[in-house]
Amino acid sequence: NVTAVLEFKLLGFSSNPYCQILLFMVVMVIYILTILENTIIILVVTLEPKLHSPMFRYLQDLSFLEFCYTTTIVPKMLFNLLAKKKSISFSGCMAQLYYFLSLGATECYLLAVMAYDRFLAVCQPLQYSVAMTDEPYICLAMGSWVTGVFTGFLPCLMISRLHFCSYNLTDHYFCDMSPLLKLSCSDTTVTEAVIFALSLLVLSSCFLLTLVSYLLIILTILKMSSASGKRVTFSTCSSHLMVVTIYCGTMTFIYVRPTYNLSSDLNKAVAVLYTMITPLLNPVIYSLRNRAFQKALEKT
Repeated sequence: NVTAVLEFKLLGFSSNPYCQILLFMVVMVIYILTILENTIIILVVTLEPKLHSPMFRYLQDLSFLEFCYTTTIVPKMLFNLLAKKKSISFSGCMAQLYYFLSLGATECYLLAVMAYDRFLAVCQPLQYSVAMTDEPYICLAMGSWVTGVFTGFLPCLMISRLHFCSYNLTDHYFCDMSPLLKLSCSDTTVTEAVIFALSLLVLSSCFLLTLVSYLLIILTILKMSSASGKRVTFSTCSSHLMVVTIYCGTMTFIYVRPTYNLSSDLNKAVAVLYTMITPLLNPVIYSLRNRAFQKALEKT
């Protein structure tokens, strides 16, 4: 009774055509704003020599990552909202899953590296220019990308080797791990255990490193004599920590679970936070609120 599944049908959010048109418009606006924000950041950092420091180059890397991460999911989602046949091929589904997992893991690593960079800049300002030169920046940035590429490989390989029966209706708006595991007619115990362990390792280590970095930054801020300096630095760090908490928290809620019996509607609602809302907020909070970047933007 096992047949080769050539495509998956994506249910998305609603079958009501009016709701689908409304969703298309909302998602399209979010996608355009996300692409526009990240493109502006990439161009301004490239064109302005004063921003050629590790801090802004990390922001440039994050913008390029968000550009790729969002484009992995949203264009296909927009197409399916208007298409009569809402489907994705098996190979296309596995490719989307791999890029989503790899880029998502890379973002976790990069956010942790950026928190460490801010820790050095705030807590050890005299040593920052020596500790964070071009060579450490390249090593940390490339390390984030390379580790992310390998992180997404194992879960995608294990899911692609599962057997899928003739039923191929996926209650999601993109190819995610939990709906695919539900569809499989194979024993997914080992696959779920590996995904759980890997997700726990990646998300907990990145979040703890980020949290410790910002806690040390906050302790340093409290020792500052300038009230305005305290306010500005604390506002910036709290915003960064809020975004990281939303991103890592929602992904932990979805993936760091011993089983994947989460409600499909809740799964999709939470997934919107880390696939669309966080990529929209990251450029604003990390770059567009930065005074040095604002001056460079005006100049450019």
